[in-house]
Amino acid sequence: MRTKQRTWAIVLAAGEGTRLSSLTTDASGRSIPKQFCSLDGGHSLLEVAMQRARRIVPRERLCVIVAEQHRRYWQRTLWTLPASNTIVQPQNRGTANGILLATLSILERDPLARIVFLPADHYVKDERSLAVSLREAVTSLTRNPYRLTLVGIAPEEADPELGYIVPGAHLPDGTRGVARFVEKPEQTLARQLLTSGALWNSFIFAASGPTLLGLIRDRMPEIVDRMATAVARDAGATRGGSSLPELYEELPAVDFSRAIMQGAETALRVVAAPACGWSDLGTPKRVAETLRQLAQEQLERIPARQRMSAFVNAPAFINLAAQHARLSLAG
Repeated sequence: MRTKQRTWAIVLAAGEGTRLSSLTTDASGRSIPKQFCSLDGGHSLLEVAMQRARRIVPRERLCVIVAEQHRRYWQRTLWTLPASNTIVQPQNRGTANGILLATLSILERDPLARIVFLPADHYVKDERSLAVSLREAVTSLTRNPYRLTLVGIAPEEADPELGYIVPGAHLPDGTRGVARFVEKPEQTLARQLLTSGALWNSFIFAASGPTLLGLIRDRMPEIVDRMATAVARDAGATRGGSSLPELYEELPAVDFSRAIMQGAETALRVVAAPACGWSDLGTPKRVAETLRQLAQEQLERIPARQRMSAFVNAPAFINLAAQHARLSLAG
């Protein structure tokens, strides 16, 4: 498949998931990042995200970026990947730094790489429909490699807890420009956005590696230079280096959406994915809504569940459905 040539996928799995701590705290009182939990007792969200990535890239070009402090959780899930495809941050310092480190790591191996970034904490009912849009985003990079391509999801409701992308003009490559972002609008504005054709911001995006690196450099040039130097020094060390851990001790936490995307709309475009039962599982409310849908669709889900066998390694650390039921009874 032509879209797979020089295409890499990065699953973002270094976050803490603090907004779901009421559901992701185990019996010992330890809060487990949600990407290592399952939605309903099956595969962890991370494993499902890896399967999602495998729809567009071969295993050897699937990478996961994680944080060192979560090693006990990700180590038993990622053993099936080539060791170099697990990109470990010394600490979690926000999505911008994680994306930068992943980009530098991939460009070291493939200077002309096209990279798709997928969060590890999403639920998607219709994976095939989303995969079509992911391939469309990758294909857009062959026609114009100088813009970052977002995947927006056609909204199923006016949800004030989500971010929205307001599409701009139609572009020659079949995508749309990005007029603006609206983050967590109040209910009335959310309904207006829905009516006007705005899309949910999935934080799934694709970009050529050099273009993405240039976009990040425009916003935080000193960090890019320092991280590139640290990565190069550690790569040349005989027993692993200390430059990257030392740098991460000093790095500020930087959010990619706020620091890099917002204000750079002219460098962005968006592909509209159809409504596909997507949820970012960002809050207990959204988890509860997704679990209600799953209960109604259980028979429909069984075949898809059986197909997810490539990354079966160990049970997830927490079953969010069981936790939600327990808390509901306690309340």
